[in-house]
Amino acid sequence: MVTVNSYITYNGNCEEAFLFYKSVFGGQFSYFERFKAMPMQEGKTCPPADAEKIMHVSLPISKETAIMGSDSFESFGTKTIFGNNFSLLVNPDNKEEADKLFHALSAGGKVEMPMEDTFWGAYFGTFTDKFGVNWMVNFEEKQVN
Repeated sequence: MVTVNSYITYNGNCEEAFLFYKSVFGGQFSYFERFKAMPMQEGKTCPPADAEKIMHVSLPISKETAIMGSDSFESFGTKTIFGNNFSLLVNPDNKEEADKLFHALSAGGKVEMPMEDTFWGAYFGTFTDKFGVNWMVNFEEKQVN
């Protein structure tokens, strides 16, 4: 089953916001990582000013829904603009569905990151559709214990 969650980008106060949300909704973070943990690419390193900012956080608020977020990574050219700091995050059941949704929804829009395998273990891509809505497509294999 495909699920859709909200993804919010903050301007340096993501941790504060998510600690607040956790106090309201309860529960535990299913993922919480800072930019300093991100492997750098293309000869770039994480500037000290960004190292402690949040790369990704996820807070489940029901069985089907989570709120997710990160700080903007201004050193790499991204800046938070409030009103444009939300994305819809689609979680399909398999890679084929991820590709199908990505290509269909991004048609006529602007792809920021094509679908690719990531260091965090997901198959992931981002784009803005032809109507100006930001989207993320994220497929992760289910862990079977």
